[in-house]
Amino acid sequence: MSATYRHEYKYLAPETTLVALEERVQSVLARDAHVGERGNYTIRSLYFDDLYNTCYRENVNGTDPREKFRIRIYNGGTDRITLELKQKVKGMTRKIAVPLSYERCRALLDGDLLTVRDDDSFLYKKFYAQVLARNLHPVTIVSYERVPFIWREGNVRVTFDRNITSSEDFSRFFDDDIVQRPVLPQYQNLLEVKFDEFLPDFIYELLQTGSLAQTTFSKYYVCRTYAVSGMVPVV
Repeated sequence: MSATYRHEYKYLAPETTLVALEERVQSVLARDAHVGERGNYTIRSLYFDDLYNTCYRENVNGTDPREKFRIRIYNGGTDRITLELKQKVKGMTRKIAVPLSYERCRALLDGDLLTVRDDDSFLYKKFYAQVLARNLHPVTIVSYERVPFIWREGNVRVTFDRNITSSEDFSRFFDDDIVQRPVLPQYQNLLEVKFDEFLPDFIYELLQTGSLAQTTFSKYYVCRTYAVSGMVPVV
């Protein structure tokens, strides 16, 4: 569980630019150990919202502070499932995460009523209370492939996110052949830079291309805006 608010910079870029930047970065920074021999991993997140689309509308309006719940898995597996609360305050973000059992996750996907125990984490109890009080329910699945690099000083992470897709086929959250749709133009991908208090000058210089422009791009927002089947806006 993390309680640190961090800076989070995002840049949309064509694949040619990302390839060049990745070549630079990998010569200096280490890959996150979680990538294994593949060199990357697939992230899939299930986001929740209430009947009034509050989280979506707060994102559109730039509400500050704001927060949203999600469940995250890696490489489609069931061995590492986390319940996460993503918060944003004054332009900075933090993620609070706790493990979630497959049984509880499966129950959510099947629309079954959750249970709570005395020894459950505060985060899970907060999520449980909001499911009951606000009728939080699954609204979108966001998937992408990530190549992550780290620099421990300043807790810096530079990530290259490709093949960003969305789905509303919630019952197949764990399936490899889940139906998904791309949400960005072909060959357009995302660079993210995250750090605590400072970004070392040499990393900043590594990422200079003369063409990168910082964006407020939100995977959640884009995937919610259009349904899987046909670019249908949320209303």
